[in-house]
Amino acid sequence: MHVHVFVLQIRCVAANNPSCSGQPRRVVITDMNYYPVARYHFDLSGTAFGAMAKNGLNDKLRHAGIIDMQFRRVRCNFPGMKVTFHVQRGSNPNYLAVLVEYANVDGTVVRMELMQTRNGRPTGSWEPMRRSWGSIWRMDTSRPLQGPFSMRITSDSGKTLVANSVIPAYWRPDKAYGSNVQFY
Repeated sequence: MHVHVFVLQIRCVAANNPSCSGQPRRVVITDMNYYPVARYHFDLSGTAFGAMAKNGLNDKLRHAGIIDMQFRRVRCNFPGMKVTFHVQRGSNPNYLAVLVEYANVDGTVVRMELMQTRNGRPTGSWEPMRRSWGSIWRMDTSRPLQGPFSMRITSDSGKTLVANSVIPAYWRPDKAYGSNVQFY
């Protein structure tokens, strides 16, 4: 099953809950519930849930449980931001997990590839990474990975971006590395 990252505009239905403001809010969906309780089911953070409330009623709405919502998909928009590659905690020379952040417009990354560097030169070979979950992609290898790494990402519309040497040779887990590329 494909998991996509996308942005939704959501609002709770004020007629069904007096704490709802009825005002639309933008949320980023990063993962999928594999055991849905309804056709559409969103587990929102407390912040996202509370943002749909009338002023001063955030906590009351957060504790309402299951509420009726309306939603529509909207384009991702991170003005002035470039795609960022966040190396995940737990990554090491034989396991690299990378979260793709701030991908505009065609923000659903459906393919991610990595090019290593050997003896100071890019290998010229793109190696496919596997989706771990949400927008995190991983590579497991018995031979230690060698950076700097170039990353190639493809969106669900087929557009491809290449961030050359975006993750340095001496990368660290739990650190984000900004690129100079963005979907438009």
